Amino acid sequence: MAESGKQHLVTAVTEEKGTTCWGCGLGLLLPTLGPAFKCGWCGAITNHNLNKTQNQCLLWRRLRDRCFVSFLFSFMLFVICGGVWAAFPIIFLVSYTSGIVHSVITTILALTTISTFGLSAFQCAGAPPMILWGSYTVVGKGELENYTFCHYCSKPKSPRAHHCRSCGMCILDMDHHCPFIGNCVGAANHRHFIAFLISAIFSTIYVTVMCAYTSFLIWPPLRYKPPEHSTIFSTGLMMLASREGFVALLSSAMELPVRGLVLIYLFIASISVEISLSVLLWQQLCYIYEGRTYLSHLSSREGDHVKEKDCQNLLRFFGCRYSKLRFLPTLRNSRKRHKT
Repeated sequence: MAESGKQHLVTAVTEEKGTTCWGCGLGLLLPTLGPAFKCGWCGAITNHNLNKTQNQCLLWRRLRDRCFVSFLFSFMLFVICGGVWAAFPIIFLVSYTSGIVHSVITTILALTTISTFGLSAFQCAGAPPMILWGSYTVVGKGELENYTFCHYCSKPKSPRAHHCRSCGMCILDMDHHCPFIGNCVGAANHRHFIAFLISAIFSTIYVTVMCAYTSFLIWPPLRYKPPEHSTIFSTGLMMLASREGFVALLSSAMELPVRGLVLIYLFIASISVEISLSVLLWQQLCYIYEGRTYLSHLSSREGDHVKEKDCQNLLRFFGCRYSKLRFLPTLRNSRKRHKT
């Protein structure tokens, strides 16, 4: 019985079958239990047990992305137009010069935010370059190293690319798919996406300050009635004073005109958007500093090789040349060197 079991195990391991490399077309003999193989000539990786699945939700995802893009663009227009309509008549009444200055600042911030949003939303996120494959005569040795075959696009996929089911294509250096811009964040539009976050944060900070300032100018006077024996400290008197103050603030807010109500809404909305965008920007900058993307962060495990954390990753991402980066101190150069 022991010998028969041993013979069965040996035949299962040594059993081979013929297959063809998709990269160079060479015929290979592979174990039947092997889920994937790597060609020794071109370096392409093939998973012969992978079944192609059809993506039936592509139209629904694209419709969802279009709705998010329309909503975000409409919200930006509402903030810009509503803020101008509600705040600028009050600012021009205070000072004509300050009104002109704030008009210039508003125009610059609005154009910057809308343009960066358009570049990140409507520009291709980064299609992988077309390469020759499928024949031994056109593929050199090692030219398809660690390339895999995308069964959705029916073409090679580089190790830096990832297939997005929402966009229906492979994206080079894909970070994530953002439904609010209706596009992936990849090699071609990642900088525009970061620029959009920065400009949107500055714009919301400006909206917050201007709404608070103009609301203070037109706020009706408070009709606050202090409680009796207010000089005696007690918990009940503090609660009563807080309640009276809140009632007075609410009653004065009800007397605000429509412009004042719009300013209050823009103040609350801008603070909420500012906090969420700041968190997203900080997360993106942390991933760039670490030399990886959001998808690589999700797929990384303990013990996986990661790039060295360095400020040069940030400068290289924003387009600084290596000739300028070499003069900056790095973590490796700043360490003390011990004599051997």
